[in-house]
Amino acid sequence: MAYMNVEKLNQKFSINNGYCQINFKNGKGDIPLIEIKNEQARALISLQGAHLLSWVPKDEAQKNEREVIWLSSDARFEKAKSVRGGIPICWPWFGEHSSNHDFPAHGFARTVIWNVCGAKQLDSGETQIHFNFDTQLADSAIKKIWPANTLVEYIVTIGTSLNLELITHNKGTESCVIGEALHTYFNVGDVLQTTVQGMHEVNYLDKTDNFKRKTQKADIDILGEVDRVYVNAPSMVTINTQHRNIVINTQGSQSTIVWNPGEVVANKMGDLGEDGYLKMLCVESGNAAENVVTIEMGESHAMRVSYKIEN
Repeated sequence: MAYMNVEKLNQKFSINNGYCQINFKNGKGDIPLIEIKNEQARALISLQGAHLLSWVPKDEAQKNEREVIWLSSDARFEKAKSVRGGIPICWPWFGEHSSNHDFPAHGFARTVIWNVCGAKQLDSGETQIHFNFDTQLADSAIKKIWPANTLVEYIVTIGTSLNLELITHNKGTESCVIGEALHTYFNVGDVLQTTVQGMHEVNYLDKTDNFKRKTQKADIDILGEVDRVYVNAPSMVTINTQHRNIVINTQGSQSTIVWNPGEVVANKMGDLGEDGYLKMLCVESGNAAENVVTIEMGESHAMRVSYKIEN
C-alpha cells in the first residue's frame, strides 16, 4: 500500500485555529506523520502502523515536557519495519503465530500503512484521529498470511487523557480468531524504581521460565528481565514511578502484558539506545494466550484503552 501524499492529507484533514492544530508532514525515512496540538496535549502519530510516537499532556509539558510515551534514541524509521518504542499495534496475533513461526511476530498491523479516514476537534477540546485498514485491500503477501476478510478501525483521542479504541469487524463468511495488544512503551524514568499495581492474585504466563503459569502475590517490581502475559486481568492497573502514576483503564481487554528486557537481552537488541531498558516499561493491554477473541461472521470486537496521569 502506497503512502498518501502529505499535501493531499493536509488539504483534506488539517486544522489550524487557536484551539487545535492537525498537520501532516514527512518524518524520518520519508514516512508521513501527524502532528497534533491542542489546549490539553500534543502528540505525534506515524501513518505506518498508525503508530503513536509521542503524547505529552499540558501539565506534563509544564514540567520540562516530560514525555509519557517512551521512544528509543536509536529507533529506526524504515518502511515496513516496526519502530522501537511508542505504541505499536499487535494484530491479528500477539507474539509468534500459533502455527507458522515464519509469519511476522505480533502480526502485520504495526508495519503497514493505515488509511486516515477522519480528523477533528471535539467539543471537549480533545483531538480525534480515525484510521482504518481493510485487509481485503492489502497486498497478496498479507492476504496469504491472513486470508480473513476484516476491517480494522483505530480511533485515537488526544487530550489530558489518551484514549485508544481498536475495533475489528469480521466481514467474512465464517468466524475468525484474533489476538491483539497495544504494545505501549511508557517513559518511567528509572524502571528499578517503578512498580505495577493492581495485579494481586492474577495468574500469568512467565516467558522467562518456559511460560510456566504463576500467580502474582504483590506489586510487580522490575529488577531484571520481565516478560509476562497476565490472563483474565483486571480492567485497571497503575504504573507507579518516582514522579507520577500512570493509570490504565480498559474495556474489551482480558490480558495485560508486562515487559522489560533487562540488561542482558537489551544489549543484544541493538535499537534500545544506551541504557534504554532502564528508562522504559511496556504495560500492554490486549487479548493474548487463552484470552484470544473469536469474532463471528458479521460481528465486531472492540478494545478500548485509556491512559491518565495522576501525580
